[in-house]
Amino acid sequence: MLSGRTTLSKFVIEHTRGQHSELGALLVDVAAAVKSISALVGKGALSGFAGLAAATNVQGEAQKKIDVLANEAILSHCEWGGQLAGMVSEEMEAAYRIPDDYPRGRYLLLFDPLDGSSNSDVNVSVGSIFSILSRPAAGDAADADFLRPGSEQVAAGYAIYGPATMLVLSVGSGTHGFTLDRESGNFILTHPDIRVPAETREFAINTSNERFWEAPVQRYVAECKAGRSGVRGVDFNMRWIASMVAEVHRILMRGGIFMYPKDHRDPARPGRLRLLYEANPMAMLIEQAGGAASTGRGRILDVEPETLHQRVPVILGSRDEVERVERYHREFDTGTDRPFVSPLFAERSLFRD
Repeated sequence: MLSGRTTLSKFVIEHTRGQHSELGALLVDVAAAVKSISALVGKGALSGFAGLAAATNVQGEAQKKIDVLANEAILSHCEWGGQLAGMVSEEMEAAYRIPDDYPRGRYLLLFDPLDGSSNSDVNVSVGSIFSILSRPAAGDAADADFLRPGSEQVAAGYAIYGPATMLVLSVGSGTHGFTLDRESGNFILTHPDIRVPAETREFAINTSNERFWEAPVQRYVAECKAGRSGVRGVDFNMRWIASMVAEVHRILMRGGIFMYPKDHRDPARPGRLRLLYEANPMAMLIEQAGGAASTGRGRILDVEPETLHQRVPVILGSRDEVERVERYHREFDTGTDRPFVSPLFAERSLFRD
């Protein structure tokens, strides 16, 4: 039945010939790591790896055992091939140095090994996210080599571990989805050239944080919730899975807008999602599919990273809705969202009847 279908290996070879010829081999290694993580996640409680590890990650968050194992899976599958100068992970404080036994390449791999891992205990979809940059020459990478804007990514993607395991990928020529055929062990191209509808009637945000949001986001969500009776004149549906991979996958499949905006809970953290491991790769995938990705005040892919674990606000999805939220931020910042009030015509004015 799958005879003649395009495999991931064939796809990346065809799309990375020439300047990025070694990129195809690296993506095949990433896919092998994804298969290992998929098998681990698919066992659920039977794996024996449920619960917390005896450590926290660099962000001070408690690591789950499965986070650690997923991180090790990507390191071990990708370190040996000779394509990489180094790797960084959400789970590691500093850049990972390629072991001396292996050759160095010119690519840099940045990844979140298991996004939404808190959902694994309740059998909800989780995923892995990755980004690839290139250096001018092969050699050992330093932390500073990874601090490049997302517009310089040569590839990005994610895997989603749900009823089926899918790998969604861009090498700069559109966004494409591959489904793992468990019988053959191959990823098969099933969703070529994914396009995000420009309009949507679906939004995803954690409304329990509403009291911390800035006014532009409160305004947008209030309009969506007002539905047909409000200024938008149409009803919206709200979704929230608490797994960025699952949220973005839904948007790529049928449209929508995902928001994890700036809030006032912690002034030291202007955003909640990591720029290098989450925001940049997802922004590339969404833009390559015709959508938009913004901090609310600018394009995510233009943000200049300052630290490996920098966080940013994230608003991405259907272009028209993202641009509306950006407009609300501009109007708020310039004060044009606030109606003019004249003291002469207030309730207690000189002209009161």
